[in-house]
Amino acid sequence: MTASEGSDASFPTDYEIVQSIEKDHIKEIVEPLGLSEDDLKLYGTDKAKIKTEAIERIRTQSDAEANLILITGMTPTPLGEGKTVTTVGLGQAFSQLGKDALVAIREPSLGPVFGVKGGAAGGGWSQVLPMEDINLHFTGDLHALTTAHNLIATMLDNHIRQHEEPIVDTKSVEWKRAIDMNDRALRETVVGLGETGGRAREDGFLLTAASELMAVLCLATDFDDLKERIARIIVAYDENGDPITVDDINATGAATILLRDAIKPNVVQTTEGTPALVHGGPFANIAHGTNSLIADDVAAHLSDYLITEAGFGSDLGAEKFMNIVCSFSDMEPDAVTLVATVRALKYHGKEMWPSDVDDLKAEDIDAVIRGFKNLDKHVRNLQMFGIPVVVAINRFPHDTDTEIQTVLDHCRETLGVRAAESNVFAEGGEGGLNLATSLVDAANSVSDFQPLYDVNDPIKEKIETVATEIYGADGVTYVGSAEDDIERIETLGLDDVPVCMSKTFHSLSDDPSKKGAPEGWSLDVREVYPSAGAGFLVVLTGDVMTLPGLPDDPAAAHMDIDENETISGLF
Repeated sequence: MTASEGSDASFPTDYEIVQSIEKDHIKEIVEPLGLSEDDLKLYGTDKAKIKTEAIERIRTQSDAEANLILITGMTPTPLGEGKTVTTVGLGQAFSQLGKDALVAIREPSLGPVFGVKGGAAGGGWSQVLPMEDINLHFTGDLHALTTAHNLIATMLDNHIRQHEEPIVDTKSVEWKRAIDMNDRALRETVVGLGETGGRAREDGFLLTAASELMAVLCLATDFDDLKERIARIIVAYDENGDPITVDDINATGAATILLRDAIKPNVVQTTEGTPALVHGGPFANIAHGTNSLIADDVAAHLSDYLITEAGFGSDLGAEKFMNIVCSFSDMEPDAVTLVATVRALKYHGKEMWPSDVDDLKAEDIDAVIRGFKNLDKHVRNLQMFGIPVVVAINRFPHDTDTEIQTVLDHCRETLGVRAAESNVFAEGGEGGLNLATSLVDAANSVSDFQPLYDVNDPIKEKIETVATEIYGADGVTYVGSAEDDIERIETLGLDDVPVCMSKTFHSLSDDPSKKGAPEGWSLDVREVYPSAGAGFLVVLTGDVMTLPGLPDDPAAAHMDIDENETISGLF
């Protein structure tokens, strides 16, 4: 949630809040965790990376016993509902309760930053700092990933030009270029033109956050695992249909070199001085949508409570956390926070998104109640995994007491789940104390975590389980190359892994225009391909784009910087 979404004229902007805070040196922030300056690679005084030697020591000194709190949400409005601000605010609230807590979130992608949402590192009095650096170049992780991705593409095209073995079928090249920017003009391109351009072929770009390399970085457990995962990434196929990997084109070592620092988790601080790890940034509608396993593992060894976020709603980030991330680690959530807003409930309770957002500010209890269908479905989704659910109602200044109480009563009395109002945007940790207390109770209650499917189930069974149980579809329709894709994957023996569903985040269905909890529909699967390095199968549904475009009125159009380097519009 940005300041423009959740504030009135009297409330300071995010940038004004940032400027008013005197940040401690990052070495002082991590000292209570048992980390010294020698354990850090400093990037100035307010951000750092944790060195490999320190990570190894942390892992051997103690067991990872933190209570894991996962943050997810209902289906969001186009403006977002404040999962990150809730995550950051909860870290501060837990600290105010005297609990040792760490926050772990993803790094923002420049695509959304300059596209629809603007900055993505919290807001108000629940931000991670330095906000401007984190939203822009930070410690260079996304640039390193973009470069490593494109190095592999360059090595592949050179391999093709030199006619080296194995011989690539140029009509079966899977590895596109990458860019960390929303640029629809680059979705489909032609490369190799001109007399010295190499072999001409169709190509294209995807967003860095959608790159398999991003997923690989975030699922790797250590440097050796990172290298092994990069080596087995499939970049193309030969004329016999056999896969050609990064290792086959001799690009493993060079690509790994470029990621030698990017694999180290970044540590910063919140507006209240709570340590926060910000590392990795896979999209949840395309990839698995959570920060790195290394960051989570380090935090779990250093704290009693780890508060981490999964992208978008329970149908995307949370489902993938349960079925993908947990399958690659020893982590299991002890409680889940489902972020909801009155605005989102009205959004799903109206037939269409109003042209004027002020239409959603006027009190409309009937629209809120109609929107419960979406909220209820997300609660049921999470309960299927056997984990206690707490609904967090992220309050905006224009929400009325009647609206908030209506949602609280529905959650507690109709759904039978814990619920609390959250005011962390306006009040920082203090505004999340009730929510944090509810989560402590939930995390200490009985849970029986179980994934939704067995990774050894047939591919179609895994897809159809997610479609019917999580999305609410009646079934699955396979279109385009999907049937052939599945047959080839099974022939290659790459089918005993989780499925990573690529679906719109605007709806529980594959149609972004369908609000609430759609019924009577079938999920269209148009392509399935292996992300052998990441260790899952990507299932493309609907019209999800791996390279988004800018909206009619991009956030970038409202950003500026003056002669004093004061930034406006970024937050």
